[in-house]
Amino acid sequence: DAAERCRELALQLLRHGLGHGERPCEALPVLLPALAQRLCPPQGAEPSEELRLGLVQLLSLLLQRCGASMAPYLGDIARVLQATLLDHYAEVRRESCGCAVACARAMPEHFHMQSESLIKPLMQTISHQHYRVRVDVIQATGAVIQFGNGKSVDDVLSHLAQRLFDEIPKVRHAVTTVIGEWLLHLRDRYSYFHKLIPLLLGSFTDEIPENVKLAWTYWEKIGLQWEKENEEDLKDKMDFSVSPSHYPKGETRPGLGCRELVSRNLSKILPGLCHDITDWLGSTRIKASQLLYTLLLHAEDHITQHMELLLRTLYQACSDEESEVVKNSVKAAELIGTFVSPKVSLKLITPAFEQTPKASCVMVLAAVVRGSPKEILQPHVGQLGSTLSQAGVCQRSEEVFYMEQLLYCVQALIEVCQEDCKEISLQLMKVLVTIMAIPSSQDLKEKVEKTMSSLAAVQQLESFHCLYKQHIIQLLEWVAVSSEGWTCYSPEVLQFEVIATHSGPVIGEALDDFILILKTCLQPSRDPQMRLKLFTVLSQLLQKASETINSQGLFPSYLETVIKDILAPNLQWHAGRTAAAIRATAVLCLWALIHCEMLSPKEILKVKDELMPQIIASMDEDSKITRLMACRIVDVFLKVCGRQFDADKFKNTYTEVLKRLDDASCDVRLAAAHTLANWFKCLKDSDVKSSMEGHVEFLYQELLVHLDDPDENLQKAVLEVLKEGSILYPDLLVREIEGVLHKHQTPVYCNQLLHHIQSAKESA
Repeated sequence: DAAERCRELALQLLRHGLGHGERPCEALPVLLPALAQRLCPPQGAEPSEELRLGLVQLLSLLLQRCGASMAPYLGDIARVLQATLLDHYAEVRRESCGCAVACARAMPEHFHMQSESLIKPLMQTISHQHYRVRVDVIQATGAVIQFGNGKSVDDVLSHLAQRLFDEIPKVRHAVTTVIGEWLLHLRDRYSYFHKLIPLLLGSFTDEIPENVKLAWTYWEKIGLQWEKENEEDLKDKMDFSVSPSHYPKGETRPGLGCRELVSRNLSKILPGLCHDITDWLGSTRIKASQLLYTLLLHAEDHITQHMELLLRTLYQACSDEESEVVKNSVKAAELIGTFVSPKVSLKLITPAFEQTPKASCVMVLAAVVRGSPKEILQPHVGQLGSTLSQAGVCQRSEEVFYMEQLLYCVQALIEVCQEDCKEISLQLMKVLVTIMAIPSSQDLKEKVEKTMSSLAAVQQLESFHCLYKQHIIQLLEWVAVSSEGWTCYSPEVLQFEVIATHSGPVIGEALDDFILILKTCLQPSRDPQMRLKLFTVLSQLLQKASETINSQGLFPSYLETVIKDILAPNLQWHAGRTAAAIRATAVLCLWALIHCEMLSPKEILKVKDELMPQIIASMDEDSKITRLMACRIVDVFLKVCGRQFDADKFKNTYTEVLKRLDDASCDVRLAAAHTLANWFKCLKDSDVKSSMEGHVEFLYQELLVHLDDPDENLQKAVLEVLKEGSILYPDLLVREIEGVLHKHQTPVYCNQLLHHIQSAKESA
């Protein structure tokens, strides 16, 4: 009828009559064509959403009342549902899904002939914006395929898999229920196990506990059902199966049927899963990595036959930008360690280290070691130690992330193998020294130190210093092998630095090798930047000599070699900033030797002729610290052997020191003044005093000028120098003072000096 109200009343009357009549089936020949006409294109012209919904509800009522009697009209029903499943009104779609389920259940013997025609509209609706529609579509799909043609499974799987990523938990719950029911009741389920199992196991990692529990409940039922159906095949395994002694912590072992189902279908599941784990969508990669762990947990030792594919996948997944993918992949790699013999797994993993190992390869190896039982891994400890300590592995990269993974691998070995690590203690120390040698954060260095302490603890050693004591000679020999070819870029330079500075007092027990390396590498012909690094190391050690290189009191016996073969050649002047920095560190090393009193007066007498000219020359360096140290060293040399200087040495010394009174640095000027005071003391007792009168006179004149220095501290220091020098030629000094007294801005110091000279004469 053209009037909507008439159509509405007609629909109400029909529903009332069919709902209460005793023989509703008699109305089917007239009613179903009329329904099809109102709801199916192209004739379908019912414009009212509410009436379309009422018409579909009427169809649902007919299916409920008539059941199998509607079989002759199955074609009409299918055409109606194909249209209404795509209706613009969401409630019509939901009611249509209910009709599809009712139709499938009402006519199971005939429904398969039309079931395929409903799949396309259902799949077009499965991503509807209303979650209730999505839930109803999933439930309808389950019934349509279960009671219809099982071949349609392939057409819907990808759509159902997408719904496992749905934001609404109820949608994911519906998918889990449908897949579980199919695995239990689908007629052709054996043909689809490899396609359906991943979808059900994917729900094990759902964020909603109810969904996880539902998936496990179905999975246990499926496993038990499969056990009963295949009892003959599984008889031996059921009677003689032994639980593994080593099993992942916190995991419950699945039943035999569940494990067998996964093991027998793994070869079909893995290729697609490994492809998904490298998908461009992060959510897909995360889900795939979670599923991989679940599958491997079920497969147990059946993993072995798939190792090559698994390792290739894990290497790629462990370098993923998604931390969740990496975390799940590492857990999966740990299962390889748990269930696969190290003889097999290491044989396949170690070739990756012979090429250019990536951080992901090291990460996988660390995980495999972590997951392995101690007693099974023990025979392979030596191989692991050798692999990790190869230069191509531990020196491959200075990338911090790579080194962190290498450290985790060593930690895993120590954690699993415990005291068995004693046989590879040296190799592990080489790896740890290399990690510590790279420029990195303090946090990583602390982790390395903690790992060294763990390695010492499993060997019943008190501290990591005891580890160094155990291996110091081998470690120095290890880095020294290539010492003749070292440059500033050689990793061995950094390794040597760590061994020397981190071993504390232990380095004092290996001075033969230590000094030999320095002597070889600190020749003037070698790479300047490398020499600068090594001098810096030596300088650091000399500043705490008693706690490092002289801990055993043996360093003085090497002083002659250190000074003549190492320091003296590097004090010679060469152009360039790097050469100046080397001279600066060499001067610092010499001062450290003197300051800590390792260079005794007796030793100074032996080396004065060789060092004095170079130290005096160093007072003219650009570096303030070099000039300061040089002044202090000359000061010490004067105290020890100044009285033995000839006239030329006295002259050369004071002329250079005097220049430092004009230095830009106050510290250097004060040190120079102190050195000149000692110069006067030495000259007083020297045999060449008489020939130095002219030089002393010149020195008086210059010093009197500096009494007017703007720095009051220097004025006082110069005053003390002149007081010391006045003992030599007091009358000469008085004449010089009187000659310049009227020129001084601060004559008070001149008067004090005259008073001092007068007092000295009276005392004499």
